[in-house]
Amino acid sequence: MFKKILIANRGEIACRIARTCHKLGVEVAGVHSSVDAGSLHVKTIGESYLIGSGAASDSYLKIDAVIAAAKAAGAEAIHPGFGFLAENASFARAVEAAGLVFIGPTPEVIERLGDKASAKREAGAANVPTVPGSQTLSEDVSTIVTTVTELGFPVMLKAAAGGGGKGMRAVAKPDGLEDEIEAAMREAKNSFGSAGLIVEKLIPRGRHIEVQIAGDGNGNVIHLFERECSLQRRHQKLIEEAPAANLSRELRQRITSDATRLGARLRYRGVGTVEFIVSGNEYYFLEVNPRLQVEHPVTELVTGVDIVELMLRIAAGEGLSFEQQDITCVGHAVEARVCAEDPADNFMPCTGDIAYVCFPKSVRVETGIECGSSVSPYYDSMLAKLISSAATREEALDQLSYALRQTSIFGITTNQDFLVKLLELPETRNANFYTRLIDENIGRLEEKGKATNVEASAIGAYFWLMQQRPAAVNNPWKARETTAWQMARGDDGLSPIPILHLEADGVSTEIRFAPRQADGSMMISVNDETLTVSLNPSDVGKFVAIVGGRYEDVSIHQQGDRLFIHDREGIHSLKAISYLSYISAKPEASGELRAPMMGMIRMVNVQVGETVKIGDVIAILESMKMELRISSPIDGVVKSISCRANETVERNAVVAIVEAEEIA
Repeated sequence: MFKKILIANRGEIACRIARTCHKLGVEVAGVHSSVDAGSLHVKTIGESYLIGSGAASDSYLKIDAVIAAAKAAGAEAIHPGFGFLAENASFARAVEAAGLVFIGPTPEVIERLGDKASAKREAGAANVPTVPGSQTLSEDVSTIVTTVTELGFPVMLKAAAGGGGKGMRAVAKPDGLEDEIEAAMREAKNSFGSAGLIVEKLIPRGRHIEVQIAGDGNGNVIHLFERECSLQRRHQKLIEEAPAANLSRELRQRITSDATRLGARLRYRGVGTVEFIVSGNEYYFLEVNPRLQVEHPVTELVTGVDIVELMLRIAAGEGLSFEQQDITCVGHAVEARVCAEDPADNFMPCTGDIAYVCFPKSVRVETGIECGSSVSPYYDSMLAKLISSAATREEALDQLSYALRQTSIFGITTNQDFLVKLLELPETRNANFYTRLIDENIGRLEEKGKATNVEASAIGAYFWLMQQRPAAVNNPWKARETTAWQMARGDDGLSPIPILHLEADGVSTEIRFAPRQADGSMMISVNDETLTVSLNPSDVGKFVAIVGGRYEDVSIHQQGDRLFIHDREGIHSLKAISYLSYISAKPEASGELRAPMMGMIRMVNVQVGETVKIGDVIAILESMKMELRISSPIDGVVKSISCRANETVERNAVVAIVEAEEIA
């Protein structure tokens, strides 16, 4: 076994790899970008080397810098994790040329499998059925258009060099085809360093089933059963489970046999994942991910195999310590990916600071965040993975749903509530799902324009008042620092005008208070509804809320003017605005196009003075490896442009101003 390795990655996977190394007594060193200097993975690993600035291309994708860090640390081997350089044959070859061990497949196998086009050719040579489509990659738009035309709609555009949903586009009609091709190529180039695409026929209502394999490099290849990964958005997985539900024994045998036969043909070394699209009783090869997968924990929990340890032992020359008949699949495991994104806003990625985070202890948690962590626009939006395991699938789903409801992440919008709804969807419970289930049922999963949550607002208002001076708590309508007015008590015991406004989802709520009673309770008016509320501290950041005689455990945190309340309904983010500030506020000018989040402007499509229509794309913003289109909200004329291509902009920064056309 190695004495010391370098982990060439960040976030939760770097922490995960370090944990197994610590268990085995293997020393570890890590790398970090300038924006990750204070991150959890740096603290967990303990020894880490700065390799560049925030953008992945300036840090985690710099081969020379990573190898130099390994040399400086005295490491014998490098573990690439997933993403970044994990599927880069040039990196694997450079590692070996530097006299180090690459913990993964050989560079030759990565070249044959890491590219989707060549992987399809390898699968065909192994008599594994493949999806109809191109066998070679292309970076020429006209060539790709011709391929699509010959294949016929609907099709899937895929980045040949990577995975994780980056550089993928489902296209159902010719309108806008060239724009989709160019967008997929840009995303592929930014994520993997190669803009090459392949085109495949889109399989309707297909299931995404993948097989975990492991090989010793000498032709001995075994599988660790399969995983179900059909619940996806933007072609990125949200929920994974092992084993796959409603999969016949005969179909499981065929798929796993094809996966191991392909691996044996290539004399596969290390661990990898062979992915298939399943339609009815038929299946087609999709790709091979010659690396560790994000969803590997579900396989670990049903097989008892530490896959990271297995990778280390194979790379160290110990080979496979077990045979196929030694591997059993017991129970069921389900994983949910908690991401910094807003499902109500088309899964818009979110950046910002984590004010408070608390995970339950009832499930396995893999994360790279802690209180005070910063979520930047440079990397993937995944914050954590919660993984449940139980004797049955139903129990594992229940356990995971409960754990998600107990998770508190304040300061940034996440998909946490969305995941709970997804787990409760009948199609999920019955395992009657397919890869486009989320896209086709988004209306059932996410409610837009939610009504004001009266109880959460009342709890937040009580907490906010607790943070003011004691005089405000005991006699709020006389507190100048709260309202800037001295007011008399109204006939109902409440302050006659609002002392506070709480904003959520663009809706403002008026809050009025009555004096606090001897038992600590207080009557609070939320718009026209009045409740009696009290809060009793139970732990750091946790309280017992009593609302109208009902007791409930809640978590509350305040950061500046932002209040975060986690109750039985989920997490509520409320902006607290005092009365005087609220009535003095001026509305924002219409026609201002603002950056929805921090990121880099990749393209500006208009010039000052140009006439635009509603929906015209003014600029393209890249953040968290995805492209976001900033479109005009009105018909009008571009009055000003406040950004340039390849310029970083802050969240809410004005990108351009469009003035409405005057009607003659």
